Amino acid sequence: MSKLQTIHFSFIIPVYNRPEELDELLASLSKQVDHDFEVVIVEDGSTIPAKKIIEKYKSTLNISYFFIKNSGPGLARNFGMRQAKGNYFIILDSDVIVPSHYLKIVRQNLSQNYTDAYGGPDAAHSSFTTIQKAINFAMTAILTTGGIRGASEKAEKFHPRSFNMGLSKEIFKKTGGFSSMRYGEDIDLSIRIMKEGFKTRLMPEAYVFHKRRTTLKSFFKQVSHSGTARIELYKKHPNSLKLVHFFPFLFTLGLLFSIVLLLTHWPYLLYIYIIYFIFLVVFAVFQYKSIKIGVLSALASFVMLAGYGWGFFKALFNFKRN
Repeated sequence: MSKLQTIHFSFIIPVYNRPEELDELLASLSKQVDHDFEVVIVEDGSTIPAKKIIEKYKSTLNISYFFIKNSGPGLARNFGMRQAKGNYFIILDSDVIVPSHYLKIVRQNLSQNYTDAYGGPDAAHSSFTTIQKAINFAMTAILTTGGIRGASEKAEKFHPRSFNMGLSKEIFKKTGGFSSMRYGEDIDLSIRIMKEGFKTRLMPEAYVFHKRRTTLKSFFKQVSHSGTARIELYKKHPNSLKLVHFFPFLFTLGLLFSIVLLLTHWPYLLYIYIIYFIFLVVFAVFQYKSIKIGVLSALASFVMLAGYGWGFFKALFNFKRN
């Protein structure tokens, strides 16, 4: 695809019952060193609206606000892109905080090496709670994800994710944007982007601080939906299912089996799991310089793998049964 002569950025942010988090996001956008952008907020049928929050930033941001009937994050983003005046859309989740240099880095990267779509990584801000930092470790560490969410994913096959994703207006016109899928809609769009012949890339320097969930219970529910979505994606894109996607399910199954073996006085498989979790603690302690976060990171990693594996198993079982 040809490089745009002039890039005009539009941040597209759907929000559902999260006015406080949106407040933090907009505060971070108002501190961007690159001021040339617009912000489009799409309230997706919230019962706790964020309109008063938006009013606070009308003097500092070029911001538009729309309220629509609840339709899910993907369709809300599509609505926002249709309203946007820019020719390059940056999709953010409402629970992120954007570093002040974010847009400057994106603009520089696209000026030097233009691609019609990119994705950036996420990190934990120093102000996050210990559980949020632990969850961030679980969701980003190579030991837990196999690298499919970032740096070790092959650049030419990188799947941008909607918490930090950019795409050109040309892509939106060609693909129609996000589908009505409630979960996995960003991966679905990334696959369709590549099928249309567009290039994607990882932009490692364009990171955001991602809050995610605040309890392990809500985190389990979230990753369970992600496991279910992987099978839904397989139905639409059979080649998208890879061996690494089976790991959380096999991990959980193996852990249950190791407990059964322990009852028969054969503890050796369980020892492997214990060593694995010790490694997780050590790596997390090294990253965050905190033993408490290290232990919680191992627990969060277990919740992530078990939750994803459970959602994956249920969806796979129902798919095979039908």
